[in-house]
Amino acid sequence: MASSGSDPGPLIGISTYVERARWGVWDTEAVLLHRDYVDCVLRAGGVPVLLPSLGDGHAAAIGAVSGLVLAGGADVDPARYGAEPHPATVTRPERDAAELALLGAALQRSVPVLAVCRGMELLNVALGGTLTQHLPERIGDTGHQPAPGVYGTTEVRLEPGSRVGAILGESAGCRCYHHQAVERLGTGLRAVGWTADGTVEAIEVPGEPFVVGVQWHPEQTGDDVRLFAALVKEAANR
Repeated sequence: MASSGSDPGPLIGISTYVERARWGVWDTEAVLLHRDYVDCVLRAGGVPVLLPSLGDGHAAAIGAVSGLVLAGGADVDPARYGAEPHPATVTRPERDAAELALLGAALQRSVPVLAVCRGMELLNVALGGTLTQHLPERIGDTGHQPAPGVYGTTEVRLEPGSRVGAILGESAGCRCYHHQAVERLGTGLRAVGWTADGTVEAIEVPGEPFVVGVQWHPEQTGDDVRLFAALVKEAANR
């Protein structure tokens, strides 16, 4: 899906990292994001807008965009779902606060949401759900996170009739990188995708508006931008 003519497509906000980074001669704090997210939004016909987890203007930011991508990243603070941190849990509390504010404003305004990996976990926690903090202790080494900086490859079975199933079909080959997963679903969420080991890999809010979470990384699937295209289509129709 691509915009044409003078229509640039809807503005799609993407949450970002705030991390120390190096480029050129610089070694400093930066607001950054894997470029793949930006490329996927562009290929899907949207206009990407990077939303830093800084300041207090999150509701205003959501008022300026027509869709929201919650990007992957560090683990959600377990205190947000009443748990003690596991030794393998790595958090960014300031990002949690900002993205929960973005998500809350998006849900209130019926702004379409695509929540990716950490984003799906945050969506679940925001609606009262809990997380398994370290999958290898629960199900063993099944390739969800093969090694630092290495994506796993897995097949996800999707529920027929679900929104994600309508977009991707009965199953999807996915790139994944996560050591946490949904434990108890949040209120109003429906699990619609699973790997063979039973891990929940896709959730959604039935009906309208478009609120979809995927545990895998759709920005890593090459030219397949169907999930991003679905978000952009919903955003364009607002």
